[in-house]
Amino acid sequence: MKLLLHTCCAPCMIYPLERLREKGYQVSGFFYNPNIHPFSEYKNRRKAVEDYSKTQNAEVFYPEYAPQEYFQAVNLNESSQQRCSICWKLRLVKTAQAAKEKNFQAFSTTLLVSPYQDQQLLKKIGEEAAEESGINFYYEDFRSGFKRAHEKAKSGGIYCQKYCGCIYSEIERCRKSAKH
Repeated sequence: MKLLLHTCCAPCMIYPLERLREKGYQVSGFFYNPNIHPFSEYKNRRKAVEDYSKTQNAEVFYPEYAPQEYFQAVNLNESSQQRCSICWKLRLVKTAQAAKEKNFQAFSTTLLVSPYQDQQLLKKIGEEAAEESGINFYYEDFRSGFKRAHEKAKSGGIYCQKYCGCIYSEIERCRKSAKH
């Protein structure tokens, strides 16, 4: 079965890609992340995904970087919980649409590997996107592979970011580090 994997970054791609392939899925990535800011950060993450996917012989699709889509979606909803759920929905709906257009049978997301994300909310958003698109959402709690994948990324020289990706999470990270 062909599965389109929304990919937020290379370190988070490692475990879900391995796991899905072990289960027999033909996996392609989908690097749609209009939330990533600034553009230099987007380029670093994309390059890391490009490099890692080549080592894994994994096809990845790269839609145009369109931060305006993210800013329009979260406008006046910048509080953390609202912003994140809006961002996840934006990315998963786009992934489901791309999966349908490219004749995939299912889609999923590397966001499910992160211990920092709300699993149940991601699952709900994925299922809603699946219902709207007619493409199956594959849910698995990939968090058990997070630590090992990030250790593998660091030891392999793969770029590891220090914040979620959006300008708001970068500001939050900087404020926390300034307090210490």
